[in-house]
Amino acid sequence: MRHACQAGFTLLELMITVVVVAILAAIAVPQFGDYTKRGKITEAVATLSDLRVRAERFFADNRTYVGFDQTAAGARYFAYACAPVTAAAYTCTATGITGMAGFVYTVNQSNVKTSAISVSGWGNSASCWVTKKGEVC
Repeated sequence: MRHACQAGFTLLELMITVVVVAILAAIAVPQFGDYTKRGKITEAVATLSDLRVRAERFFADNRTYVGFDQTAAGARYFAYACAPVTAAAYTCTATGITGMAGFVYTVNQSNVKTSAISVSGWGNSASCWVTKKGEVC
């Protein structure tokens, strides 16, 4: 008498695989969300740095900050504003929009950088731009 060879997986093997995949997903999905936020933060950091360079260049030529180019080309995740702009001072702010609500970065004429983040797990700083979850300056 011959025994037929069975192929396939048992229900137990299938359930163990499902549990392992669920555990990996529970770990990976939040990490991926933080990773994408870090990528979007680079827009704010780069644009604020560019605004500062343009303001300083304008000041070197005109001895005032009033009238420097405040446009932020290609903004997708942050809204930018520089106010108040006086002859001797300015503060430029990047405020998170599209998926980045709760993130606010600033820079001023003295190159003081601040981070005001109201998203759980992210830190705030009065002296630097926080670009990673849990980062402190």
